[in-house]
Amino acid sequence: MNEEPIQIKIIMLGDLGVGKSSIVVRFVTGNFQSNGEATIGSSYMSKILQFIDKTIKFNIWDTAGQEQYHSLSKMYYRDANVAIIVYDITKKESFEGLKKWQKELADFGPNNISTIIVGNKKDLVESEVVNPEEAKNYADSIGAVYKKISAKTDYGVEQIFRELAEKFPPEIDVGIPSRIDTVQVNKIDYEKSNGKKKCC
Repeated sequence: MNEEPIQIKIIMLGDLGVGKSSIVVRFVTGNFQSNGEATIGSSYMSKILQFIDKTIKFNIWDTAGQEQYHSLSKMYYRDANVAIIVYDITKKESFEGLKKWQKELADFGPNNISTIIVGNKKDLVESEVVNPEEAKNYADSIGAVYKKISAKTDYGVEQIFRELAEKFPPEIDVGIPSRIDTVQVNKIDYEKSNGKKKCC
């Protein structure tokens, strides 16, 4: 078994308010982030999981869903191993937005990137407006995996990352980006110039 963990770069994509940051915080810290601040530019978090035959470090880049930050988000597509595209099961427009994010990923992301379509807020299933079969069919059409989860209740969150880790054999190290400090500085600069914004 490798002494150093296998590094996997993950980018979180999706419209504003679908719960991308809540998913990341739930996975990394075990806590639920409710009514948090909208991501401005991008943010970075990581978590290491130990498996029988390998150790995986998940390097997760949470990108902003707002239109004005799309040009910034595109730079984080480089060298990404996995894209998790999130929609809110209670908001049809966020599901329709998946095509936009997938096109952007196809234009700017690596050719061999793995994609996961995630329907978040399963705890609000009584308000669901997106047919799960339609979502599954869309994921199949682009060669993606489909999952439905709840960041609030922690349903299915860690399972996504554990199943993801199975795709990477212990003898392969896929590398890690070297732009963490730059992103943190950019995020602070944007907060100063634009102010803090809230999302649900």
